[in-house]
Amino acid sequence: MARRSAVGAIRAALVGVLAGTLGLGALGPGLPATAQQMTFFRIGTGGVTGTYYPIGGLIADIISSPPGARPCHRGGSCGVPGLVGIAQSSNGAVANVDAIRSGMLESGFAQSDIAHWAYTGTGIYEGKPKVDNLRAIANLYPESIHLVARKGAGISSVADLAGKRVSLDEPGSGTLVDARIILEAFGLSEEDLQAEYIKPGLAVARMHDEALDAFIIVAGYPTGSVAELCAGIGCELIPIDGPQVDTLLEEYGFFAKDVIPEGTYEGVPETPTLSVGAQWVVAAEIDEDLVYGITKALWHDNARILLDDGHAKGRAITLETALDGVGIPLHPGAERYYREVGLLE
Repeated sequence: MARRSAVGAIRAALVGVLAGTLGLGALGPGLPATAQQMTFFRIGTGGVTGTYYPIGGLIADIISSPPGARPCHRGGSCGVPGLVGIAQSSNGAVANVDAIRSGMLESGFAQSDIAHWAYTGTGIYEGKPKVDNLRAIANLYPESIHLVARKGAGISSVADLAGKRVSLDEPGSGTLVDARIILEAFGLSEEDLQAEYIKPGLAVARMHDEALDAFIIVAGYPTGSVAELCAGIGCELIPIDGPQVDTLLEEYGFFAKDVIPEGTYEGVPETPTLSVGAQWVVAAEIDEDLVYGITKALWHDNARILLDDGHAKGRAITLETALDGVGIPLHPGAERYYREVGLLE
């Protein structure tokens, strides 16, 4: 873990310098920085209390090998030589995809449904320009839909959300998209709720003050905001199941039935829900050799240690599931790696 701390310290210092002088957006996709022959590679994540952000930090550590780092064969960094990965907080999947399209981010995390819709110009992107420069590096892990209620709010099912104060997350988040789909499946709309559009961290604070009844977050479990609430004032996870879910699955193939196990959150029993895949996507314009090196670093044996020790969802990030549910083209650099290791013919 010493290597992780060292890389994190280097990255934090560099982010401070860049933010104060150039601004992170001033670095074009995959362009090498002149100082010390370093290349900065940004990963758009999500809010700091969700799962994308800590996973992004882990992956940024894995792919980084700044100047002066010990070579991999000496027990040091197995990342891309000269590369500094940066996990950048954002509004989530939709915002990350849009930032990749505009060149403001090299890469980011997105739900499988958002990536598919963006690339094909369907779903929430219908009538909008296709994000045809979107490419995949890897499928990472399943993201579970958490419908979290304040104890005493009188909510035991999705139908009970009618008339309640419910946060559906901020515009630009994949959570908001999926929340709307689920509400529709159960015969509800935003107009049936007292809907709010705030990040989970603020939602938790408002639930502490009894100013909010429930919120929705799509994240790998355990996720920080939910764990904080459940360990503090207590919480309830509301099941998302029933015949409405079966109908929803027929229409939206990127959803899957899921279960949040008992004990994941303090005092919360096993809860049926839905999940989508969290995927790492990248701009097509990024250099093929660079993406090849990043993909190889992600699946290096040394990366397994950081993934397993760094976050509960890190254990679900495996080479065997790297191509599961990928509904957009792979980046040529990632495709080359997967052909080398036999995942593609």
